Amino acid sequence: MASRGAPVIAVALISGAALAYEILLMRLFSISLWHHFAYMIISLALLGYGASGALLTLVPRAVERHFVLLFCAAAAAFGLTAAGCFLLAQQVPFNPLEILWDPRQPAWLLALYLLLLLPFLCAGACVCLALARFRGMQPRIYSFDILGAGVGSLGVVGLLFVLPPQAALKLIGALGWLAAATAWVECRGMSRTAAPKANRTAAEGEGIPVSRWPVLLLLAGAGLTMLMPAAWLTPTMSPYKELPQTLRIPGARVLLERSSPLGLVSVVESPRIPLRHAPGLSLNATTEPPPQWGVFTDGEGLNAMTRFDGRRESLAHLDQVSSALPYHLLRRPQVLVLGAGAGADVLQAHYHGASRIDAVELNAQVVALVRERFAQETGGIYSKIAQVHVAEARAFLASGDTRYDLIQVALLDGFSASSAGLHALSENYLYTVEALQEALRRLRPGGLLAVTRWVTLPPRDTFKLFAAATAALERSGATDAASRLVLIRSWKTTTLLVRNGAFDAADIAAIRAFCQSRSFDRGYYPGMRPEEANRYNVVERPDLFEGASALLGPGREAFLRDYKFNIAPATDDRPHFFHFFKWRSLPELLASRGRGGLPLLEWGYPVLAATLVQATLASLLLIGLPIAWVRRQGALAAPRGARGRVLLYFLAIGFGFMFIEIAFIQKFVLFLGHPLYAVAVVLFAFLLFAGIGSRVAARRPPMKAVAAAIAASAALCLLLLPLLLRHAMGWPDGARIALSAALIAPLAFFMGMPFPLGLARVEAIDARLIPWAWGINGCASVIAAVLATLLAIHLGFTAVVLAALLLYGLAAAARP
Repeated sequence: MASRGAPVIAVALISGAALAYEILLMRLFSISLWHHFAYMIISLALLGYGASGALLTLVPRAVERHFVLLFCAAAAAFGLTAAGCFLLAQQVPFNPLEILWDPRQPAWLLALYLLLLLPFLCAGACVCLALARFRGMQPRIYSFDILGAGVGSLGVVGLLFVLPPQAALKLIGALGWLAAATAWVECRGMSRTAAPKANRTAAEGEGIPVSRWPVLLLLAGAGLTMLMPAAWLTPTMSPYKELPQTLRIPGARVLLERSSPLGLVSVVESPRIPLRHAPGLSLNATTEPPPQWGVFTDGEGLNAMTRFDGRRESLAHLDQVSSALPYHLLRRPQVLVLGAGAGADVLQAHYHGASRIDAVELNAQVVALVRERFAQETGGIYSKIAQVHVAEARAFLASGDTRYDLIQVALLDGFSASSAGLHALSENYLYTVEALQEALRRLRPGGLLAVTRWVTLPPRDTFKLFAAATAALERSGATDAASRLVLIRSWKTTTLLVRNGAFDAADIAAIRAFCQSRSFDRGYYPGMRPEEANRYNVVERPDLFEGASALLGPGREAFLRDYKFNIAPATDDRPHFFHFFKWRSLPELLASRGRGGLPLLEWGYPVLAATLVQATLASLLLIGLPIAWVRRQGALAAPRGARGRVLLYFLAIGFGFMFIEIAFIQKFVLFLGHPLYAVAVVLFAFLLFAGIGSRVAARRPPMKAVAAAIAASAALCLLLLPLLLRHAMGWPDGARIALSAALIAPLAFFMGMPFPLGLARVEAIDARLIPWAWGINGCASVIAAVLATLLAIHLGFTAVVLAALLLYGLAAAARP
């Protein structure tokens, strides 16, 4: 009888819809803006969960008297605002590239925050209402909340394989209306006799109608949401992205588009003014590329799909770019291309007579376009010329033993995004020290690893990559790293060669001849003299040679410390390769803004830091103001010490849960071999087993024992994961997914217990504090989502997990 009337199915529906909406918004804003702005906006939008607890703290009597009406209204409001707020957000003229000099942009950004906060406020209010209304049932309700969220996180990923984002948005909005209708049906059983004893007085006054008309009206709302024109919800892409800029060419048009969770792939043709994409093409080149199509992912990362008629001479331009250097040092090599995209690097290997070509590309849509839709136009490069593998590059390296003469890492990101610092918050496991070690392991004796990057001035990613290559050689046992590295520069690209062995005199002669005939600058090669640098594409100083020499010499640590940008090698535990920002350089960079110095500011990181400050201030307001108000009204019987313990406890478990979740998602990217699998599997496993743990929490296990179990489970995961990376990377996908879930299960099971255990204690102190505790936990999660990334950038993901374990220990000590 005690569970009758609790809208647990509706709670699961609204929680699943809310988490699906969060992931979908990240996808939508990755298309319209850039991915790290989507991350920032979603983090602050989650303040809606905290705001719901704060709001309900102020109206405890309404929760008791009008629960059903409030729950249904909040769920229906989610259905209305999920699509409506995104539609309005599309009209906000926010341009992140102008945020440092246009005083209106922070105001537009605030407008986006407020709009995107509303749906989460509505969803959070539903869960908070149920937790506050049905006392003694928190473990059951919380388990349905978290299980629903787990299903939503996995479901939306699968949904995006079959529906475009705008259609998925309509479906998620309809789920809000459906949750409202379900709650109305579930709560019809509430009566004077069916209500829990503790709530009987409140139930007597509810007077819940049993009419079916509200259900029909709510279902009609779901139907109207599904009938909304998809064009209204199609994300409007920033005009400063590469795709809109390309479409400004007269006659250019989008030929076709394909959508999936991995991105929106657009193919562009330009019949009147042909596209010509050959990054770093020598200024001495006398040949031009054949007709091409531009392939974009989320409007960025231009990749050329070349029309190939089978004649090798039509590809002669591919010998006039910096990435062609390794083919002048090898004869008929066996080649592995990582990040093959639309096939430009495959054609380059084919032109130079490669005896075997393996191509690895993450996005199956791009492979399908080249292999199927454009198979005839591209000469069948992914069926006749190369063996293509749809896989994540790092996982492919770790899961096989075939050795190659050349491993070519393609130019994977767009120049505009790279130069603007928009990748500053991205994790990238292809440029870490451990990744380069894996690549060196897959090379034959004398084989070459070639990595091409965009030129940035002053040099940043080139130095970071050079430092990582040096560290990888030294960790692999090489005592002569200086004899195994070569670096050259065109007017727009750099190419780094790392050899499994030393470069000899014949190699050096070939390198010098290659650069001289194409007017490429030599950055470094063994035995290079200073006067040989900076000859053709002249810059103020021979930075590449000076930096490479410093990174190979005894002053390496001093050079890394004193350089104006962060160029310390990225590692698997700190994989933020594109993070170059140093706070001490900020005043100088801002001072040079009027002299064109703004592109030097890797401003993704400062924006993240500003987000942390804003989230913290907003959270303090959401937590502090409600308790101050209710204290002033004399509505709380709990003593001050008890309230302080409630605050500390729910802050600690909110931070701890989010720290561990974010850290393990990133750590499992390597093992599962695909970022999409990592997010879906790890998030689903965490929420599924945490939901089971929250049900078991009804037996009231000691919090100290729970904290100890969390620490032991996390330590076991950290110890076993490196073993899995070494020995199980070659297993089939299904086996690795099952093994990941099994490894996460004990940790997640125990992490699901602290929240319902804490709510049970809060109810014993003063039940009117339950919404406030919910708000504290929600706001802590928002701050933790930003703070975890900042800590991982500086300290690594392992340190983030260890910090979470300390927080759970603090929670055990501070239990109300």
